[in-house]
Amino acid sequence: MRALIWLSAGITVFILLGIILYVFVRGLPHVSWELLTTAPSELKGTVGILPIIINTVYTVVITLLIATPVGICSAIYLTEYAKKGRLVRLIEFTTETLAGIPSIIYGLFGFVFFCILFGLGYSILAGALTLTIMILPTIIRTTQEALKTVPPAYREGALAMGASKLYVIRTIVLPSAMPGILTGVILSIGRIVGESAALIFTAGISYSMPQGFLKHLFSSGATMTVQLYQYAMRGEHLSVSFSIAAVLIVVVLLINIATKQLTKALNRKNQA
Repeated sequence: MRALIWLSAGITVFILLGIILYVFVRGLPHVSWELLTTAPSELKGTVGILPIIINTVYTVVITLLIATPVGICSAIYLTEYAKKGRLVRLIEFTTETLAGIPSIIYGLFGFVFFCILFGLGYSILAGALTLTIMILPTIIRTTQEALKTVPPAYREGALAMGASKLYVIRTIVLPSAMPGILTGVILSIGRIVGESAALIFTAGISYSMPQGFLKHLFSSGATMTVQLYQYAMRGEHLSVSFSIAAVLIVVVLLINIATKQLTKALNRKNQA
C-alpha cells in the first residue's frame, strides 16, 4: 500500500512537472519586456499582451470586490446565526451544486442574463458578475469550514464576559478563521485567472487599451486565458500562446506560494 501511495504521488508530481517544463521551454524564450508592455497591432506588427493583462486585473479586482463580502457574510450567517434545519441544508446543497456546474453553462447564463437582459453587452463588468456567481460557492464553503474550526470555547468565553455576538464574531471568530478565509479567496483568484469559457460569452475578445476606468469597465475585454485560446485556435503566433501560458503558470505558482506564506504568518500571529 505504501508503494502504491508513493507511486501515485510520483506520477502526479511527474505530470505536473512535465506540463510546467514543456510550457516553459516553449514559452519563456519568447517572453520579453516588449511583449509585456505593448499592445497587439497589425499596423505596427506587435503582438504584445499589455491590454489583456490589464483586462485580467480588472476582472479579478471587480469580481473579488463583489464576491468576497457576499460570500463571507453568507458563510457567517449560515454558521453563526441560522438555525440548523432544512433551509440551511438546502442552501448548503445548492452551494455545492453551484460549485459543480460547468463554466460554459455559467457563460451562457451570464450572456442571457447580464449581457442581454441587463443590457451590459459584451463587457468586463458582465464577465466579472458571471465569475462572481462562479466563485461564490468556493468562498462560502471555505469560509464556513474556517469558521467551524474556531473552538466553541472562544465564543462561549467572550459571551460569558458580556460581549455581544456581533462583537465576538468581529474580534474573535473572524481573526481566528482568517487564514482559512484568505486561502479560499486566493484560490478563487486562481480560478478567475484561469477561466476562459464563461468570459468568451460575456466579456468578449477585444484587446484594446483602456480609455478610462469606468468606460473600460463597460467595454469588451479579453483576459489572458481568452487571448491564449484565440491565438491557439487561429494557429498563428503559437509562440505568443505559449508565452501567455508561461506567464499564467508563474502567476498561479506565485498565488499558491503567497497563500501558503500568508497562512503560515496568520497562524503564527494567532498562536502568539
